[in-house]
Amino acid sequence: MKKSSGTQPANTRIERDTMGELAVPSDAYYGVQTARAIENFPISSLRMPRSVIRAMGLIKRAAASVNQSLGLLDKKPADAIKMAATEVVEGKLDAEFPVDIFQTGSGTSTNMNTNEVISNRATELLGGARGSKLVHPNDHVNLGQSSNDVIPTAIHIAAGELMQQQLIPALTRLQKALNRKAKEFDKIVKIGRTHLQDATPVRLGQEFGGYARQIELGIQRVKRAQEALSEVALGGTAVGTGLNCHPKFSSKVMKIISKETGCTFKEAKNHFEAQSAQDSLVEASGELRTIAVSLMKIANDVRWLGSGPRCGLGEINLPETQPGSSIMPGKVNPVIAESVTMVCAQVIGNDVTVTIGGQAANFELIVMLPVMAYNLLQSIELLASVSNNFAVKCIDGIKANEERCKSLIEESLAMCTALAPEIGYEAAAKLAKDAYKSGKTVREVAKEQKVLSDKRLTELLDPWRMTMPGGPVGSAGG
Repeated sequence: MKKSSGTQPANTRIERDTMGELAVPSDAYYGVQTARAIENFPISSLRMPRSVIRAMGLIKRAAASVNQSLGLLDKKPADAIKMAATEVVEGKLDAEFPVDIFQTGSGTSTNMNTNEVISNRATELLGGARGSKLVHPNDHVNLGQSSNDVIPTAIHIAAGELMQQQLIPALTRLQKALNRKAKEFDKIVKIGRTHLQDATPVRLGQEFGGYARQIELGIQRVKRAQEALSEVALGGTAVGTGLNCHPKFSSKVMKIISKETGCTFKEAKNHFEAQSAQDSLVEASGELRTIAVSLMKIANDVRWLGSGPRCGLGEINLPETQPGSSIMPGKVNPVIAESVTMVCAQVIGNDVTVTIGGQAANFELIVMLPVMAYNLLQSIELLASVSNNFAVKCIDGIKANEERCKSLIEESLAMCTALAPEIGYEAAAKLAKDAYKSGKTVREVAKEQKVLSDKRLTELLDPWRMTMPGGPVGSAGG
């Protein structure tokens, strides 16, 4: 950066805080504390997610309205703050939030970044110069607040809103796609598998119905996470006592934000719990991890069922989305399902970070909030995006290979399970072993050994009947 004839770098303004003077880019809306954070934390390219910046704007805008209504803030600065905060909410000032995720553990740098941006923009709207603090970042924008209650509140708002607007709709889309396939495939009987070994028959629709139920339960888990996040720390200020905050401030602010977001947020029942720990974020991350585990199982099953096309299971045909090999012409891979598994791995890893962050709570404050926010919100966005993509580019286009499903059933040695209630477990096991050694089917060996009449064998070895509950009672395998 070129310097002027004095000591001040060109194209900068000098701002002062409690630690002294520092040059700030003259065209920046952020101020001296943000500039210090930029210098102090040159750690990564990771920045606070847009959803958190939006939530910060929502909080500051609502706070200005409430403080004005309580007679704590004059109309002119309140109106200017609301206008500037609206620009933050709408993303117009996103470039003014350069602070690294790996910063002060309370997120104070991000809170002051927000206060300074809104302060300078509001000052400008009132005709003042940036840096003049006509609208003060602490006395006006941060009135009745502390980083220690604002940052966790913003994380809760961001997560709750993303879950409502992105994750629940995406999971619902995936669940419906799986349900449609469950109905479409309900009449197709195939071999079941346990321990990756042949088991008794199952309908392909039953398998997909199980997947749909997993996602349905996942949606319920998201809603439980939203409930856990509904209590917010705002109003506790520095340590949870509410010092320098009007007693009605938090409830009034949360009423405004709940209306604006369509999500329910309320003042914490106990501010010391809400600020000294973030068990709610850990719980929410745990629910997301469980959803990732569900998606991992479904995606891997889809890969296995579609393996082949000639030398694998090949019971379903996956949509062909792109060439699968740079050396093997004609090869098509299950790339969409593979992308799902990688997202799941990332989400599970994110949960570990959030869990460790939840342990970083000492006395009245938790000090890993920024990295907890980044990982939790990334998990929400990744799960939402990949669920939509999985539904649209994979599940919707799956076709059943009905002939392949039928051909494998008769070869299964587990067909003998249906005979066990009538001929006994030991006899059925011997029959299976004889079939394996001879290379014949269970049906063929059973007929040769005349273990039952042909009519009864036909009844008991009916694959469709085996997919239904009931029938002769006996040991059903393991």
